[in-house]
Amino acid sequence: MRRIIAEPLTREAFAEFGDVIDTDWPDHFPINGGMTERYHDLARVEAEGPNARVLISIFRGKPYAFPLELAMVERHPFGSQAFMPLEGRPFLVVVCHDGQDGPGEPHAFMTAPGQGVSYPRNCWHAVLTCIDEPQDFLVVDRGGDGSNLEEHHFDEPFQIHLPGMTL
Repeated sequence: MRRIIAEPLTREAFAEFGDVIDTDWPDHFPINGGMTERYHDLARVEAEGPNARVLISIFRGKPYAFPLELAMVERHPFGSQAFMPLEGRPFLVVVCHDGQDGPGEPHAFMTAPGQGVSYPRNCWHAVLTCIDEPQDFLVVDRGGDGSNLEEHHFDEPFQIHLPGMTL
């Protein structure tokens, strides 16, 4: 099995796969009489295709066992998908470049507490992957007609390790 060790999630490392959602952002300003700080325009939301609309949902994820055996990734051809943890605990993000015959080799990232991500349309990514305990996420994605899900099953799974795990 091929091994990958998750690296810390930073804007620079993740930029080619989507947006990091957090408050470490230069475009912020006070609103509501100075009682609220608005962190503005953190991620692009995409909704294409017939009868497209933007959805806001809450997903409750269960934790996975690690090392994680990654056998499948998915992508959404008609819309972006953003995940923001509501409890502020870290989670695992796995993404792949689009290759000639499907997704390329996975890249794994560990979020810092309070970080979320937004995947653009057609970005290959693993399913929501919680660590240690269940966690709720605010999710913004696309609704509408047409199939907005493609799955790819790897011929040989990858083994994803969290930072500090022994190989």
